[in-house]
Amino acid sequence: MKGGNKDKTKKEFDELLLEVRRVTRVTTWWRRMSFRATVLVGNKKGKIWLWVSKGADVSIAVSKASREAYKNMYIVPLTKDNTVPYMTSTKYKACFVKLLPAKAGTGLKAGSSVRAVLELAGYENMLSKIVWSNNKLNNAIATIKALSSYKHSDFFSNFLTKKGAKTEEVVVEATTTTPAEVAKPVHKEESKEEKKIGDTKPAVKKPAPKKPAKK
Repeated sequence: MKGGNKDKTKKEFDELLLEVRRVTRVTTWWRRMSFRATVLVGNKKGKIWLWVSKGADVSIAVSKASREAYKNMYIVPLTKDNTVPYMTSTKYKACFVKLLPAKAGTGLKAGSSVRAVLELAGYENMLSKIVWSNNKLNNAIATIKALSSYKHSDFFSNFLTKKGAKTEEVVVEATTTTPAEVAKPVHKEESKEEKKIGDTKPAVKKPAPKKPAKK
């Protein structure tokens, strides 16, 4: 049963090997060589994530990256036209990515790793621009960072409009007062202690007798 559930989850998501590089770790006595794999995982319905991992072999690095990407999925906003709610831009290191919404039928106009991220996330109509960098990893991270910059309220409002749900109206009853009631003065009942304090008059000090002047 466990194996069947894993196969179903893998069928729902698509994996893409974005980049493989050979890296070396230099020490005082030798150089340790390994491989770095960048894997993208998405279901084309609003879930996407990217992970980077290293291994002694390419297959080991890819399996580690895909395993970690499944654990850390992120939900991105999708509108009716499969685009973003509004324009956004993000800078990551030397990379600057700009995403623009588009109408239905425009298509996905993006290049490099930005296109791969948007396709796996489920976007079909969008415009994008990359400035200052050709690094695939930085471009992909900047794209995911731009998609994560949208507020959750925008995502839920778009989700409700997409599903055709109606928001509940909250009616608040306001208390109305007539001008006659406002004009009436409010009298407070004085307590016994307050009456006693009001009746008592302050003590008047008598002037001191004048001393006769010395001859």
